[in-house]
Amino acid sequence: MLLFPGQGSQKPGMGKDLAEAFPVARGIFGEVDAALGTDLSRLCFAGPADELTLTRNAQPALFAHGAAIWALTKDALHQHVRVAAGHSLGEFTAYHAADAVSLPGAAKLVRRRGELMYEAGISRPGTMAAILGTTTTPIEQICQRATKEAGLAVPANFNTDDQVVISGEIAGVERAMEIAKEAGAKRAIKLPVSGAFHSPLMEPAVVGLTDAIATSAFMDPLYPVYSNVTGGASTTAVEAKDLLLRQLTSPVLWSTEIRNIAASFPDALYLELGPGTVLSGLVGRLVKGARTFSCGTPPEVEKLLQMVA
Repeated sequence: MLLFPGQGSQKPGMGKDLAEAFPVARGIFGEVDAALGTDLSRLCFAGPADELTLTRNAQPALFAHGAAIWALTKDALHQHVRVAAGHSLGEFTAYHAADAVSLPGAAKLVRRRGELMYEAGISRPGTMAAILGTTTTPIEQICQRATKEAGLAVPANFNTDDQVVISGEIAGVERAMEIAKEAGAKRAIKLPVSGAFHSPLMEPAVVGLTDAIATSAFMDPLYPVYSNVTGGASTTAVEAKDLLLRQLTSPVLWSTEIRNIAASFPDALYLELGPGTVLSGLVGRLVKGARTFSCGTPPEVEKLLQMVA
């Protein structure tokens, strides 16, 4: 079971050790640089952090890192893989790992997605916030009330039962944070993002992303890729394109997705390929006794290859 992280997992220095240790990884970063016509690898390896964190850079940077790890482990892993999934941007990396979209094709697509999301954030300003802890009122009702009282607020990421991210207009999100605390949330934390991702405020990006996806060559994935939008398996190129577009303005049903995978593959080993351990942590909270392994550095690559051997 392959997992690929989304925006927020990026950090300066990411991939530098991989490129120095493995020519294959160095080649992947070089291919992404060539596809984008920019020195993205320099930004990954050295920063600065504020430039790397920009949506148009963070998304292809995370894609490049995940693709590099996959290239290093593919020969050993591919016969064992049953499904793949990714959180938001990571779902694009998952389709690449399933051979549904080429490295240059996916790199250009995620770069365009990042640009469009950033532009949408400027034309329709918004924000996001993490609501931590269970609430006595469902998050949907909290957002509905905040929308009536202050401005649009919607659930954006259902990460675990006690971690939901909300998205929308600034006043709406701030009001929803207040209501959530009144309803028992432990904390409500505003996120450092450039727009209201996975909300109707991303609508200005839909036309551009529709064009970008329509002109990208997709094939049917070699194994099912679970969808953020439906929580279920996607198995065709047509379905992939539709779901990746809908994902832009739809909530990420991560908890549903992972529980559906766990129900179908109860003995799965969840491999997080990319920087950090965010998804492994979420899986551990969603699936009792889940076996997880995060792989983002040369020692972790070596350890994973030894495990498979």
